[in-house]
Amino acid sequence: MQAYQRLKTFCHKALTPITIMFIPHDNPRRSLNLNIPAVGVFMSAICSLVGAVYLLSAIPDAIRYHAMEKQLLDYSQKAYDFNTTLLSLKKAENELHQLISLGSKEKILEKADTLDVGSFDISQVQEQIERSIGTVDAIRDYLRSEKSLYLATPRGLPVAGIISSPYGGRINPISGQSEFHRGIDISAEAGTPVKATADGVIVFSGYNPGGGNVVVIAHGHRLSTYYAHNRTNAVRVGEKVRRGSVIAYVGSTGSATGSHVHYEVWRNGKSEDPNSYTRRRS
Repeated sequence: MQAYQRLKTFCHKALTPITIMFIPHDNPRRSLNLNIPAVGVFMSAICSLVGAVYLLSAIPDAIRYHAMEKQLLDYSQKAYDFNTTLLSLKKAENELHQLISLGSKEKILEKADTLDVGSFDISQVQEQIERSIGTVDAIRDYLRSEKSLYLATPRGLPVAGIISSPYGGRINPISGQSEFHRGIDISAEAGTPVKATADGVIVFSGYNPGGGNVVVIAHGHRLSTYYAHNRTNAVRVGEKVRRGSVIAYVGSTGSATGSHVHYEVWRNGKSEDPNSYTRRRS
């Protein structure tokens, strides 16, 4: 009965309207009153906070994309200059062929001034070609580096499931002690395939008492991922894997209360919140 009264009191407070008044500066008498339940105000604040967090998380990717777009536009302009140089070379080649086709020294010398060969500086062409070759090499190196970083960056979840324990402070479900959880726990049915979230090389595939069957992948760019409590591992040390490759199967080995994957992301030797990577499309 007491619990019912508390619930009734809570519902009454949650539905109690809060009045928001809008007063125009030019005509204070024409004010507008808006009645909103207290729970509505609370939910609006929560939605605004979630939206703000999402926008802030998207800013680094937007900045990186803008920088990449600017770099590619610069390379595009240089490629255009290179193409212009090639067209000039083609024109010079045609003019030289016309001179040679005249057949005699006298005719060549007579026509030399009418053709635009003298205006073409071969040393400048050579310089432009060397610069253009350098630009092409720079474009190739830049795209290779960007592709390498893209393939090495974890994306999505290693298994479809429910995140039962987030990253950060928590109470250990086995010891009951407060601890810092360095990854996320994803509950899934035993035997479900666990997939790599980025390209890389297997640097550990074995058993330890806490994590049970564990797989660790080094991705390059000082990034690595960790998958624990597997029923079985499906990869060996030294094996190269692609994003989406099956590396293990969900289990509950080691210190676990149920079948799940404990998933960690490490960068520069420190663990990071996997949520900032799981929101990216795989």
